[in-house]
Amino acid sequence: MPALVTGRSAHRGYRHEAVYYQGEDEFLELVVPFIQEGVAAGQPVMVAVVARRQAALTQRLGSAAQAVEFVDMTDLGRNPARIIPACRDFLSRHRDDGPMRGVGEPIWAGRKAVEIEECQLHESLLNLAIAPGTPFWMLCPYDRSALDPAVIDEAARSHPVIVEPRVYRGSTLYGGAYHAAELFRRTLPTPAAPIRHLVVDPAAGHHVADWVRRWAEASGVPRRRAAGLAAALRGVAQSGEAQTGPDQMLQLWQQGSDLVCQLHDPTPVSDPMIGRRPPGQDSSRGRALLAANDLCDLVQVRSNEGGTTVRVHTCL
Repeated sequence: MPALVTGRSAHRGYRHEAVYYQGEDEFLELVVPFIQEGVAAGQPVMVAVVARRQAALTQRLGSAAQAVEFVDMTDLGRNPARIIPACRDFLSRHRDDGPMRGVGEPIWAGRKAVEIEECQLHESLLNLAIAPGTPFWMLCPYDRSALDPAVIDEAARSHPVIVEPRVYRGSTLYGGAYHAAELFRRTLPTPAAPIRHLVVDPAAGHHVADWVRRWAEASGVPRRRAAGLAAALRGVAQSGEAQTGPDQMLQLWQQGSDLVCQLHDPTPVSDPMIGRRPPGQDSSRGRALLAANDLCDLVQVRSNEGGTTVRVHTCL
């Protein structure tokens, strides 16, 4: 695939490209040469895909696979908000090693709709998370034979370049930072399930934690995970910006196989990267959200003129 094989000088800056493929053979045709060239040039390569694609890549790469840092995307990407911190860690560890490469496939057939929605936000935020001058070349594969066409269209909005077999083109739909901000401003859908409501004083976050923990345990969540969920909600409720407004609204409900806790307060947040920045570069609310991302299965954050909503999912 000559469009991708361009040597060590190929990327002096950041490149974020969507790869459209159909089936395993095309996946390997498009991705394997990219990895092989990086390994041959001595470039650090991180590959985050699901286990079955990792196995196929390992077999095709042969001994070159030993030089690749493989990550199980099923584990890392279960909460898509964890992917950017992991990517930043990889870049930090290899910042003195010259150009770097990555392959990340956060969206695959069978993911829940809410997970795909968060992956789409993540993909748009990747355009903000990495400085343009960082010598990092990132491919994000999308299986056209298995994913909804709307998912493929959305990928074109979050990637400046589209790669297909024998095709390398700029995306006419790419929205950059504007699209990321637009996704962050969207209102989360109203739950259809019965909801429990509680008005909480941010200064009394321990009451939130106790109520969430008891409700989660009664719903069948193991004690340790219930405690983690409660700690995450307490941290968000007590974070700095959240205390500048009046009392927050806590809502609890069950959505399919997930327990969902939602905190809403009237204070808007203007930074769509909140909760994904390094702790020393984020606000107190951002640090609380970063901790929640580590503790919980899925965390959604949206903010607009109506305030800020944090929705936390825990799988039963």
